[in-house]
Amino acid sequence: MMTRKIKLWDINVHITCHLCNGYLIDATTVTECLHTFCRSCLVKYLEENNTCPTCRIVIHQSHPLQYIGHDRTMQDIVYKLVPGLQEAEMKKQREFYHKLGMEVPGDIKGETCSAKQHLDSHRNGETKPDEYSNKETSEEKQEDNDYHRSDEQVSICLECNSSKLRGLKRKWIRCSAQATVLHLKKFIAKKLNLSSFNEKAPLLLHYRPKMDLL
Repeated sequence: MMTRKIKLWDINVHITCHLCNGYLIDATTVTECLHTFCRSCLVKYLEENNTCPTCRIVIHQSHPLQYIGHDRTMQDIVYKLVPGLQEAEMKKQREFYHKLGMEVPGDIKGETCSAKQHLDSHRNGETKPDEYSNKETSEEKQEDNDYHRSDEQVSICLECNSSKLRGLKRKWIRCSAQATVLHLKKFIAKKLNLSSFNEKAPLLLHYRPKMDLL
């Protein structure tokens, strides 16, 4: 079976950041369009913009930083494709914290140790996939269980102005400031046991939300 070697520069366009043109570091993906950038580059860009740097789609009108996420898979791919990149980046970060007289964060220490173990295991022909997969699963569960509780919270009063709809038992709800009108419509439809909120959209308009910042 013949194998074809692919040169690194042939795939650079897929593993480099559109903002800095360097290899992806702390790869972060926009959830709306799935374009990926370095986290530091993207965060700096979104301080003054709310669109994707590549396709210009609006990420979110007021809180675009809430709709980006760390892309662990992409970062692992970049580190495996580019020799010495991970070790060089960890070294830069350690030197940065030492220069400021600050303690190196635990996650950087952990990544450095895991990278060293990963290289050693490959050199010795040994791999421990279960250990890494269990660690990633626990981290993902911890992120998923947040449910936007760390976001700015608002209290919403849902008042019914129609005799065709029954009132809610609890008209006050507390939710993330990221909640949209679509979320509220789905919430009301579920509480009223409607089969589809689209079918009852005119009736749902009789619910007028009043919001107060907490």
